[in-house]
Amino acid sequence: MAAFEGESVKPMAPTIYSPFDPEVHADPYPHYRELREHDPVHRSEVDLWILTRYDDIATLLRDPRLGHEVTQGFAGEGGSADWESMLFRDPPAHTRLRSLVSKAFTPRVLESLRTRIDNIVDDALGVARENGTMDVIGDLAFPLPATVISEMLGLPVEDHQQCRRWATSATRSLDPLVDDRLMDEIFLSLIEFRQYLSEQVERRRAQPGEDLITALIAAEEQGERLSHEELISTLLLLFTAGHETATNLIGNGLLALLRNPDQLRRLKEDPGLMRPGLEELLRYDSPVQFVIRIAKEPITVREQNFVRGDSMLLVIGAGNRDPEQFADPDSLDVGRKSIKHLSFGGGIHFCLGSVLARMEAQAVLGGLISQFDELELATDDLRWRPHINLRGLESLPIRVG
Repeated sequence: MAAFEGESVKPMAPTIYSPFDPEVHADPYPHYRELREHDPVHRSEVDLWILTRYDDIATLLRDPRLGHEVTQGFAGEGGSADWESMLFRDPPAHTRLRSLVSKAFTPRVLESLRTRIDNIVDDALGVARENGTMDVIGDLAFPLPATVISEMLGLPVEDHQQCRRWATSATRSLDPLVDDRLMDEIFLSLIEFRQYLSEQVERRRAQPGEDLITALIAAEEQGERLSHEELISTLLLLFTAGHETATNLIGNGLLALLRNPDQLRRLKEDPGLMRPGLEELLRYDSPVQFVIRIAKEPITVREQNFVRGDSMLLVIGAGNRDPEQFADPDSLDVGRKSIKHLSFGGGIHFCLGSVLARMEAQAVLGGLISQFDELELATDDLRWRPHINLRGLESLPIRVG
């Protein structure tokens, strides 16, 4: 149980945590360990409360006293670029939006994508077989989910590359702090992407198709439909957050396996371990490192009193390595049982695209492991993308044989 209104953990030593520190960015897990052990409810330098214990995070993700009702967006001379999506809404608005979107994002729709995903993966692995090398991020982990969501939305093939560029910039808005230069870049990308999606929506209204945009336009719940602004923001969310999570899951997961060749060998010898193994990869190095929640009313966690408006950073990456929840948490074990990780969040904001992300990651990792006898890193000089929240590699060059 989480330590609410009772148990306390006193810090044994001063602890300072900054996700912007390059050392923390490269490998946050030793720093998470210090926070969990000595200061699990940590006051940061930027007036955010950092929580790192699994039980606290799992409980708070489902606590109705915490909300996410914020306006996420940017303003500039050209106007505003707010995201009116369910990601930043609380009930009852969130309940209505999620219900409408779920009607178009059904298991049947997702399952119909499996063959297309497998074909994209097979084509990329065929090129890798000829070359003997590949950049897993640039050649597959990034284009696969971006292509799949583009095709789901029915976007013209010639626009896919531009949409990827817009989405890559837009995802930086999910970081907790953004400097002025980057804010301008994000703002312009959001404005252009929103305008483009708005044009696509108007085309579907005039000429419906067999795609997700048409399905979202038609989705209805108790006589209500998505407004135009809600629809555009939902499309933005599906494109940006959706493909980013899958990309990072594939890259982080493969890197973990390459650095733990005994676990890679286990998956090769027993393909039945791929499904639980994927959950372990999600736990071991989460594609999303934290979520932010805001206190809507007073709440106490480990004798720390929070008031309305206090912001809490729930560090999923730290909770996933909590020894109170997972035995030997810093070790990768693809046969680990009952992996209740936090990587897709929890409660009403549980990731709507989790099924698709798992499907894409399983196709890539399973394909690499089954089709190649040898997989190894082509370089040790790996760089993490500048995102603070979304943890992923810029590239992952490997040799295959």
